[in-house]
Amino acid sequence: MPTAAGVTVHPTAIVSDQASLAPGVVVGPRCTIDGPAVLGENTHLIGDVHLHGDTHLGPGCTIYPYACIGFGPQHVKIRPGDPIGGVRIGAGAVIREHATVHASMYPDKLTIIGDRFYLMVTGHVGHDCIIGDDVIICNGAMVAGHCEIDDRVYISGKIAVHQFCRIGKGAMLSGGAGCNADVPPYCTLVDVNMLAGLNLVGMRRAGIDREEITIARRAFREVFRTRLDRASQIRRLDELGAKSAPVREMADFVRDSKRGVVSGDGRPRPHTLGWLRRVLRPDAWVDASELLEAGEPDGVA
Repeated sequence: MPTAAGVTVHPTAIVSDQASLAPGVVVGPRCTIDGPAVLGENTHLIGDVHLHGDTHLGPGCTIYPYACIGFGPQHVKIRPGDPIGGVRIGAGAVIREHATVHASMYPDKLTIIGDRFYLMVTGHVGHDCIIGDDVIICNGAMVAGHCEIDDRVYISGKIAVHQFCRIGKGAMLSGGAGCNADVPPYCTLVDVNMLAGLNLVGMRRAGIDREEITIARRAFREVFRTRLDRASQIRRLDELGAKSAPVREMADFVRDSKRGVVSGDGRPRPHTLGWLRRVLRPDAWVDASELLEAGEPDGVA
């Protein structure tokens, strides 16, 4: 086992002779590292962690008890001992208890995850996924195999993302939602295959200019909340994208989609109706439809 100075391995841990541990690595009690795993500097396996096969963790990662990384995919054709690919996880990842990241089902391919990844308790990333930087996947969320998730995506708890789906940059998936089609950049997914608006908080935190956000909101209303065919969607996004980088990203995303893109249907979402019930007095004379036409509460495009 190639081990640098300053590495700490608990006596109850089992570490393969093929593994490579960089300076500052800590392998806690009852961890198992099986195969040619590579652990970057100052990575910490707290305890009861299982790493398998061709798994590389970047520097500064923290892996919590009972997380399993690098095992074969959940596929009926894959048996223990079959040749599989590997896993690559960037710097600063945090993977919490009972979370799983599966290796590629192809010996010459990888499941790839970027920097500053945060995978919460019981979250799952399936085989052959490609995930960007600063992605957060919350408790109990499930990302099936072959998905592509761009930078700064926030996936809330109990989400189900179907295999081969793409999630665009800066998108947010609300708790309990699901999709079997692509979610455009900066959009918010609610329910199943339904967009509710833009991830305005995420866009502001990313430093996107206010004027560009305003144009993106217009693009959402005109493209994703109306029933347009693909060609019409792309044409309108290209027009509005002349003055808004986020809209240009939406246009490219829709253009490249193979599964189709989820959209909103123009109807008020349940949380919007709940807001109306809270703000309207029982004796209020204002018609709810008038408020909806005037615009929904901040956070919903």
